[in-house]
Amino acid sequence: MLLNILAVGDVVSQSGVTCLRRHLPTLKRLNQVHFTVVNGENAAGVGLTEDNALDIFTAGADVITLGNHTWGKIKITQFLEDNRYILRPANFPQRLPGRGWAVYEGPMGLRIGVVNLIGRVEMDPNVDNPFTVADSVLAKMDADIVLADFHAEATSEKLAMGWYLDGRVSALWGTHTHVPTADNRVLPKGAGYVTDLGMTGPRNSVIGIQPQISINKFLGGLPRRYEPAPGPCQLNAVLFTVDSDKRTCLRAERIDITD
Repeated sequence: MLLNILAVGDVVSQSGVTCLRRHLPTLKRLNQVHFTVVNGENAAGVGLTEDNALDIFTAGADVITLGNHTWGKIKITQFLEDNRYILRPANFPQRLPGRGWAVYEGPMGLRIGVVNLIGRVEMDPNVDNPFTVADSVLAKMDADIVLADFHAEATSEKLAMGWYLDGRVSALWGTHTHVPTADNRVLPKGAGYVTDLGMTGPRNSVIGIQPQISINKFLGGLPRRYEPAPGPCQLNAVLFTVDSDKRTCLRAERIDITD
């Protein structure tokens, strides 16, 4: 069976959530999408609330992945325990709430495994090695196809993970930088790959934030609270077409929508 898997870039602020709700249902219908993964760690600006999560699910997400701002809204912790369709990085310390991977039922009873990982380069170093944790997760995961969201800063770390898991996952995408990359492709052993999906949020911004606030920081000004930029939004995503029989990706196509 050919599966259309949609991976949607980091949702930023309430305007990003609204943009997702406006465009995702039509996007899924036009592309006959079977399974959708959305990174939602910035839906509340910094973090995710239960209301944000419910809005993202209502828009059409099957699974929400997170990242370094998982605990930005600390009240989400119990919801992470209760809702298996929200994943936080699997290489977070084991004592933390939530789960980093799970297997979900897809069309025709196919088992779709999803794992969320976080990088260590220029990120919080107090996490386990994402490469060895990926090995451990894949050894335990009983799934027909496996998808991975690698939330990382360094392009080299993301590329290395793509090559490391090629042949063991059907698709791996990077999140976190909010800047879409143009290297979507299929690696030699069949893994669909892109270094960063981009974001779903304010277009006239610096990674979702009002430009003047970001400029002030780089000029050495006094710290200011980050605020989302006003105006039109964009939705960045990649559509992976996966052959479930061979567990390999056939195509990885960018989808970019602007209000």
